[in-house]
Amino acid sequence: MLGLNRARFLLAALPGLALASTAALGQADFSGEWAPIHTEDSLTTPYPGQFAGLPLNAEAIRRAEIWAASVQSSPDWQCEPHSAANIESAAPSLRIWKEVDSASGGIVSFEAQWPTAVRMSIYMDGRAHPPAYAIHTWGGFSTGKYQGDRLKIETSHLKADEYRGNGVPQSDETTLTQYLIRRRFKNHDYLTWLVIAYDPVYLTQPLLRSTDFRLVVDGPPPKNTCGRALGAVSSISPVPKYSPTATNALYNFVDAYDLPRKLYSDGAETMYPEYRNKIEQARKAAAQAAASEEAPP
Repeated sequence: MLGLNRARFLLAALPGLALASTAALGQADFSGEWAPIHTEDSLTTPYPGQFAGLPLNAEAIRRAEIWAASVQSSPDWQCEPHSAANIESAAPSLRIWKEVDSASGGIVSFEAQWPTAVRMSIYMDGRAHPPAYAIHTWGGFSTGKYQGDRLKIETSHLKADEYRGNGVPQSDETTLTQYLIRRRFKNHDYLTWLVIAYDPVYLTQPLLRSTDFRLVVDGPPPKNTCGRALGAVSSISPVPKYSPTATNALYNFVDAYDLPRKLYSDGAETMYPEYRNKIEQARKAAAQAAASEEAPP
């Protein structure tokens, strides 16, 4: 809920943020080494079943229910990167640089690189997006256009991945509208990366998330830290999975915070503050049911 409200605030405040940034009347440069500031939209270790705040449809929830974390230890999955729909909120660092046309001096693209080897090219030279049948990649195909001193990015041609590290699926039909906003506050440079995902396969509404970064000027550049490690060798390579009825792990999140178990499957409803009323009603109903069971006949 907090993440959605924060993203709404950022969208409403985009003109104001532009005026407050380092190049108020020009085109901001987003180049540099950036370290993430982990906020409410950055869930690096979510619970199984922690789907609150995501506008998931029934198919997305069914797929996430059978996901098992041990799949990430499978040889085929190790060192597999996240797509551009998720990497902004999951990676430990970010590097951005410019590719400049040597003749005109114009910006051909901004290049974004994460330590997990995902590289995202944001083309600034006016080229069109490729046709629908073109290859899909982890970084997708992105074009950028300045709006004042912030950058609006349109991304397509993404590989299928996850929106959250607990099996919430993202389809390869997902498109993104993204914004980069650079500003200076108390002698530090900050970058806000706002992502709006449109997924006709798994989302009932657009998914908004934002991640903040701070410019690093005195540290080493990020490196690719991925390394393969094989735990058990078998002639058969099973795909780890759960049966939805075989584990109570899906309720770890709601039980830990004394929330109704129906919460994890309520989709877009959980994005809005009004959902708190439904939670309170469920708690009252549960308390009344417990009191009636304890009452003497």
